[in-house]
Amino acid sequence: MLDESLIDAPEALARADTDGLLRGTAEAGAHVRTSMRLAAESGLSALRPDGRPRAVFVAGPGPATACAADLLGALGNDALPVTRLRPTGALAAPGALRWALPGWAGSLDLLLVTTPDGTEPGLTALIEQAYRRGCTVVTLCPQGAPVAELTGETHGLAVPLVPLPPTADGAVPGSPDSGPVPHPAPAEPRTVRAAPGLLWPLLTPLLVLADRLGLLDAGESALGALADRLDQVAERCGPAVAAYSNPAKSLATELADSFPLLWSEGTVAGAVARHCASTLAALPGLPALAAPLPEAMAAHGALLTGALAAGSDPDDFFRDRVEEPESLHARILLLREGPPARESAVVAARDLAYGRDVPVSELEPSEGSAPLEAAAELIATVDFAAVYLALADGRASST
Repeated sequence: MLDESLIDAPEALARADTDGLLRGTAEAGAHVRTSMRLAAESGLSALRPDGRPRAVFVAGPGPATACAADLLGALGNDALPVTRLRPTGALAAPGALRWALPGWAGSLDLLLVTTPDGTEPGLTALIEQAYRRGCTVVTLCPQGAPVAELTGETHGLAVPLVPLPPTADGAVPGSPDSGPVPHPAPAEPRTVRAAPGLLWPLLTPLLVLADRLGLLDAGESALGALADRLDQVAERCGPAVAAYSNPAKSLATELADSFPLLWSEGTVAGAVARHCASTLAALPGLPALAAPLPEAMAAHGALLTGALAAGSDPDDFFRDRVEEPESLHARILLLREGPPARESAVVAARDLAYGRDVPVSELEPSEGSAPLEAAAELIATVDFAAVYLALADGRASST
C-alpha cells in the first residue's frame, strides 16, 4: 500500500531516500550540462566524421544503456540502424556478462560502449574484438577505468562519464558495489541497479556524437534546451511541491497498487514507454507492460477483461478482506509526444478503457516541444513517480 502521508513529507522522503534517488533524478539537467563540457574536452564535439557509419552498435550493462540505444534510433527516425548488443552470461552481474559483435560487423561500423563502472571483462573483450574487425570504438566510462585505457590503446575515443555521488553504502548509482567479477559467486550476484539519474550522463555524449554524424539535431542549443526542460520538470515534480500540483506525485498515487499498461503513440513515445516500464518494474516493483498504439488495444485487450480488470471481484463478495492484500488492477498510462492527430488512436484507446471500466492516466509534454525535449519531460516525470512509489513502499534501499 502507498503511504500517501510520506509522499507529501519532504523531510521523511529525504530520510527514506538512502540511495539518493531523488537527488539523482533532480540533477538530470546538471548532468546534461556537465556531460556536454566533458564531451567537448574529450574532442567529441569537434569531431568531423568522414561520412556516416553503416551501422551503430551500443553495448553496456543496465537499463540506461538499453534506453539510450532505443532513443538514438527513435530520435534519428531510424535513418541509421542502431542495434543494442544484448549481453549473455550465466548471471546478471556485470562481471559475468559477455557481448559479441554480429558476424558481418566490420570497418564500416561504429561501436558505442557505455558503463558506469568500466571494469567489466566482457566489455574489454568486446573492444578487442571490435579492434580486430576494424570497427570504430567510442566508450563512455569513468576516466582511468580499464575500458577507457583499452580504448585509447586500440585507437578509439574514450569520453569521461559524469561522476555520480555514491549512495549510502558507498556504491555509485547504477554500478555494482565491487569491481570486476570474473567468477561471481552464485548466491548473490551483484547486478546493475536502477538509477534514474544515470540515463542522461550516458545519453548526452551519444547525442553529441549523433549530431556530429548528421543523424539528428542535437547541437549545443538543443542540448541546452534539453537541460532546461529537465530542470523545469525537477521544479514541478520535486519533493517540496505538494501532491495536488505535482504531476509525478499525482501519477504515483494513481499507479500505486496497479498493473500499469503503458500505451504510446509515436516512435519517440514508444522508446519512452519501454524505458518507463523497465523503471517501474525495477524501482517500485510494478509489473508494467508497454505497447504502441493501435496494436496495444489488441495486445493488452485480455488484460482489460480478466482478473486484472478494475471491475473483477472474487466469487464471495461478502468475504472478510481486512487481512487480504489488495489485488492489482490494470491501469492504462497513455504516453504521447504531442496532441492527438486527426488519425490518432488515442480516442479509440480511451473509449476502450472507459467501456471496460479501466482507469486511464495521460502524460503529454508541453506544447511545441521538440522530440528530444518531449522525451526528456515524459521520462523525468515517470522517473520521479517511480522514485516516490519506491520510497513510499520502502523498496528504494533494496533496488
